[in-house]
Amino acid sequence: MRGRAMGNQDYDFIIVGAGSAGCALAARLTREASHRVLLLEAGPRDRHPMVSVPLGFAMLMKHPKLNWCYETEPEPHMNGRRMAWPRGKLLGGSSAINGMVYIRGQREDYDGWAANGCPGWAWEDVLPWFLRSEHNVNGASEWHGTGGPLWVDNPVNRYPLTELYIQACVEEGIPYNDDFNGPRQEGVGYYQLNIRRGRRQSAAHCFLAPCRQRPNLHLVTEALAERVLFEGRRATGVRYRRPDGSTVEARARGEVILCGGTVNSPQLLELSGIGQSERLQTLGIPVVHEAPEVGENLQDHLTVNVQQGFHGLTTFYEETRPLAMARNLFHYLTRGRGLLAHPAAEVGVFFRTSEEVERPDAQIHFAPAAGEYNERGTMVTVPGTTATVCLLRPTSRGWIHLGSADPARPPVIRANYLATDHDRQGIVAAIRRTRAIYQAPSLAPYRTEEIRPGRHRQTDEELLEFAREIGESVYHPVGTCRMGSNEGAVVAPDFKVHGVEGLRVADASIMPTLLSGNTHAACVLFGERCGEMILTERRRRSRSVLQPRTIRESA
Repeated sequence: MRGRAMGNQDYDFIIVGAGSAGCALAARLTREASHRVLLLEAGPRDRHPMVSVPLGFAMLMKHPKLNWCYETEPEPHMNGRRMAWPRGKLLGGSSAINGMVYIRGQREDYDGWAANGCPGWAWEDVLPWFLRSEHNVNGASEWHGTGGPLWVDNPVNRYPLTELYIQACVEEGIPYNDDFNGPRQEGVGYYQLNIRRGRRQSAAHCFLAPCRQRPNLHLVTEALAERVLFEGRRATGVRYRRPDGSTVEARARGEVILCGGTVNSPQLLELSGIGQSERLQTLGIPVVHEAPEVGENLQDHLTVNVQQGFHGLTTFYEETRPLAMARNLFHYLTRGRGLLAHPAAEVGVFFRTSEEVERPDAQIHFAPAAGEYNERGTMVTVPGTTATVCLLRPTSRGWIHLGSADPARPPVIRANYLATDHDRQGIVAAIRRTRAIYQAPSLAPYRTEEIRPGRHRQTDEELLEFAREIGESVYHPVGTCRMGSNEGAVVAPDFKVHGVEGLRVADASIMPTLLSGNTHAACVLFGERCGEMILTERRRRSRSVLQPRTIRESA
């Protein structure tokens, strides 16, 4: 279904992008029946069977219809490689293809935003929103909420190898942590997950499905937004393209809110005339507002796979043999358990790369799985594990800009990984610590050869070259529509785009700096908080209009 049949194309609000933030925003705005909301999504419905199967994310990373399948320009500090950047292109956005790990980040991340031009975004300001949005199966507490739309659960699979890995981390001096979203993040433990009874809990499932039948919500899928429409400096609607090539102009009496994410939101701003004037004029796009930082400030987590061989313990290699796979399929269909219910990682580690670092600056996603490419270029499993490690707060900055005025053409992406000494030294230190965990005594009876980086790589230079050769995005790009109070920022702390009226951005692109962890939970927060800010402002305006009338009537 591409959407309901619609006659009148006038709405109170138009939301572009049905991802983590867009779904949450649509659910909140449509709670008030008087608000007519249009939600546009460039991709199709989330009906593909692998969307709901947790392990199915591996099959969606290169799906041409459900994934934008972006890639960067040749990266100058990554041996000129083009890096794959999968982003969800369907209802739920990237929450429909991600690893389902629920992480909020560190208190200091948000306090840093508040101290640097984003009042109202300190940890004490955002924690109530995290509590409000989630339903945590562990129950309500100072750190968690129940009754919210976003399902947060514990892993159902606990392989003996994962328990041994946790023990190895403790032997390496990393404390055990039973809740990365609790009072402290540092440590090793099991991730909390957006999975329920073996099924992915995407933003579309948690937020959009319960309200999809509301008469004031109009959902249109396979609708590529071409530009935001303006009258003067006020956003008045959106022009979007249907699959048959025809275009529709939808009007917004209230506001347009972009929730396209770190790639698509700056792209749409530039297509609409908001960005660097010289760049836009070169492409023949009329300038509505000069905003030099649109598309700048790009940040992402670069992850490096450290793989270790094992014998005598169950890994995905054994679980994917024909008989074992049949058994896993049966367990999944009957109980929602087994291999197919596995997320991208069940065990996580947050650690400091040196004693001089005050808080965790590296993260591991661990899985009892390892793979290598055969002669046909196909990834096959091998008996081993993967601890993929990233530096949490990189200082390298990249950019995303239009390469063409055609909305169907992908923008140009330069992530600029490992551009600073801080990042180069940090990733080497993170790899060393990740390797050291595998050498812990508890793993010795089962350990075989190191798969990656391999014993032949020992020096800092060799490990840095290894990172350049095989490093990948961990799919957490942020920052291209930076939030702040100063004129250079793209959006204000209330999500409003500086320099124009009637336009907001609410997605990962507004983050001034990258969170210390996965980004989905924060994007949900953006959608919910943006919705509440919009509703609060409208109620305030309504009261101010009604108040004089009440006084006259009483007189």
